[in-house]
Amino acid sequence: MKRPNMSNTYPGLENDVSGGMTMIGKVIRDAWVFGILPETQTCKDWEISRIDGIHQQVNDEWDKYGCMVSNLPDELRERHKRIYDDAIAQAKSQGWDPDASVRDDD
Repeated sequence: MKRPNMSNTYPGLENDVSGGMTMIGKVIRDAWVFGILPETQTCKDWEISRIDGIHQQVNDEWDKYGCMVSNLPDELRERHKRIYDDAIAQAKSQGWDPDASVRDDD
């Protein structure tokens, strides 16, 4: 997993770059979807190794559903949509541009 900074701790979802639209941000939100973490947990000041453990748990859950949102049971699919719709709206309000990385590749 790519580290968001040179520190061994994570700044928290609310302080992450790109409005939290990072690999670690995705792990945290997916952990919320699967009930691994409560939705109030932003992992602020967590050691990166602790987040790596959550990442493995998230991967194990995704494996049950073929890594596809469409395969999630209704309750999880609805939770995923709510969490990600909110995250995208918030990140955009903070200036995140989802198309920036595509333009950077040109």
